[in-house]
Amino acid sequence: MTYRVCFVCTGNICRSPMAESVFRARVAEAGLDDRIEVDSAGTGGWHEGDGADPRTVSVLEEHGYDSAHTARQFQPSWFARLDLVIALDHGHLKALRRLAPTPEDAAKVRLLRSYDASAGDDLDVPDPYYGGMDGFEECLEMVETASTSLLDAVREDVEGQAA
Repeated sequence: MTYRVCFVCTGNICRSPMAESVFRARVAEAGLDDRIEVDSAGTGGWHEGDGADPRTVSVLEEHGYDSAHTARQFQPSWFARLDLVIALDHGHLKALRRLAPTPEDAAKVRLLRSYDASAGDDLDVPDPYYGGMDGFEECLEMVETASTSLLDAVREDVEGQAA
C-alpha cells in the first residue's frame, strides 16, 4: 500500500515544491520511495502549469535536489487518496481544513514545522516570494530540518500499515 503525502503552500511555486523535493530525496535516501509518494500543490491556482520560481530552482539545485516541478491547485477530492497533507503556514492549514470534506480529512492536515522540535511556537515557514535569495535559503533550512522528523513519523505510519 502506498502512503501519500502532499505539501501545500499558496501558489505552489516556492515553499511547497521545495518541501516536496527535499522530502522526496529523504524518502529515497531511506529506501522508501516504493512505498511513499510525494507531491505538492497550492491553495490557489494563480501559477497552475508554471514551473517553480527560478529562485527556488536555484536553491534546490545548489543543494543537490531535483527541481523539476509544475504548479497545480489543491483539490478537495484529493483528500480521499492522501494520507497526510502538510501545510507550510497557518493560513494554508486553515484553508485546507475548510476544504476538507470530513473531520477525518481535516485531521490529515498538519503544519510542516510541527515536526521540528526546535521551532517552538513559530510553526510558519515564511513566504520567500517577495524577498531576496536569503529567504529561499532560510526556507530550505526550515524544510530540511522538519523533514527528518516528518520522515520518522511517516515511516512509523507506513510500517503500521504493513503490520
